[in-house]
Amino acid sequence: MTTQQPGAITLRLVSKRYGSHLALEAIDLEIGEGEFFCLLGPSGCGKTTTLNLIGGFVAPTTGEIYIRGQRVERLPPHRRSVNTVFQSYALFPHMTVRANVGFGLKMARVNTSESEERIAEALALVGLETLGDRLPAQLSGGQQQRVAVARALVNRPAVLLLDEPLGALDLKLRKRLQLELSQIHRDVGTTFVYVTHDQEEAMSVSSRIAVMSEGRIRQIGTPSEIYFKPNSRFVADFIGESNFLDVDAKDASRGTVYLPDGRALPALANGWVGGRQATLMVRPESVHVGDPADVPEALLRGRIVQTSFLGSQTRVAVSTDAVDAPITAAQFGRDRALTRDLNPDREVAIWWSREDAVLLPEESTEEAE
Repeated sequence: MTTQQPGAITLRLVSKRYGSHLALEAIDLEIGEGEFFCLLGPSGCGKTTTLNLIGGFVAPTTGEIYIRGQRVERLPPHRRSVNTVFQSYALFPHMTVRANVGFGLKMARVNTSESEERIAEALALVGLETLGDRLPAQLSGGQQQRVAVARALVNRPAVLLLDEPLGALDLKLRKRLQLELSQIHRDVGTTFVYVTHDQEEAMSVSSRIAVMSEGRIRQIGTPSEIYFKPNSRFVADFIGESNFLDVDAKDASRGTVYLPDGRALPALANGWVGGRQATLMVRPESVHVGDPADVPEALLRGRIVQTSFLGSQTRVAVSTDAVDAPITAAQFGRDRALTRDLNPDREVAIWWSREDAVLLPEESTEEAE
């Protein structure tokens, strides 16, 4: 009989309250060994609180925290096998890159030969092996970020926590460093827990994502699951862009839902067990646009209110009496040729496939905000 190995991180009914404010409701969370796990959500959702609880910077109000099977919620940060990379990097300005990276080893009294070897390995890992003698002020923002990662990894922690580490960088540099962080993660195999409010960043770097709001975890899944199979309107709206239609789901098991005026629309039930009232979600890239004369079986008809060329895609907003807000379609590659003559005020037909329409339960106003 084999013994199941503990995950990298386990949270059991962990909550955090500051006075009368509940920053984090009691949550259960399992993060596997070697995952690149992302905590994603808007400001004040509880993601940084969760990271600080794992790192030991704050104590939980309730619950238990385990790292590789060891219970740690009462241990200080330096006694947990965890290191943290902050948005500010927190480098020592008077120390060289090499001294910054080796600071933790010095505090741990690692012998000189081993320390030099591990510092060299860490600098090579982040591509800074030739810059060890420079001061932080002589580095770019991206290079400073990589020094912070090297300093965190040189101690070989079980878990690396990253608190919006790319937030202070410009867009192009962020995208490049996202790729570098992903490569570093693959090379070292350490468990990464990454906090961000940037949906695209979370989708590009993580193996799994926990979407949070108002101190709760709303959904956990792979980027693909979160994007294509959101479990709520909040998640669907927060991750990417969506079209939403209020529908009657009484016949959802048959793959059909109805608009308030009785028109039928296709939708994939996916074992729908919600109530009769539901929200139908369709991503813009799943919406097709064409000439009504060429698409007699189109689901809806409307009038173009805007066409926007965005380089890699062309976006078409269509006003229809089916919903109050225009329905947005995104055309890529060859499909864009279909939209070149789709100018504002032109009447068009729109449609989508059944498997691209997802049914979501209704949410209260408080939950949706």
